[in-house]
Amino acid sequence: MTDLPTAGRFDGQDHLLPVRVYYEDTDFTGLVYHANYVRYFERGRSDFLRLAGVGHVELLEQDEPLAFVVAEMNIKYAKPARIDDALVVRTRYEAIKGPRLMIRQTVERAGEVLCRADVTAVCIHLDGRPRRPTKRLVELVTPWLAGEGA
Repeated sequence: MTDLPTAGRFDGQDHLLPVRVYYEDTDFTGLVYHANYVRYFERGRSDFLRLAGVGHVELLEQDEPLAFVVAEMNIKYAKPARIDDALVVRTRYEAIKGPRLMIRQTVERAGEVLCRADVTAVCIHLDGRPRRPTKRLVELVTPWLAGEGA
């Protein structure tokens, strides 16, 4: 056993990240507050990259630092999550197009989709200008892209 937090695991091309719903995640009704799904999705995208070998710190320490911003996020809420629920954030990187990364995500409880998001993240220079991802980032993520094989 380790005391290090988990970065989840890959299941085929999907990254699975278990999360627990805590009191702080809920509104006064005991349901997950809608904005907290965005936080769960962020954790899923970050831990996907971490497990694929892409560290945010390393990206910032390169000669030409790179960061990500969310340019678009379309969310569909289907069913609520509740306090103490054990959830799974499922993340699939669909494609890299120029500076854009296209990502599909769901939050699930026992295999049932509660919330889904289509996300476009953009690689940027630290001054905010878009830039293409590094060759190394593309090499590390490509095996996990939809249709590329695992």
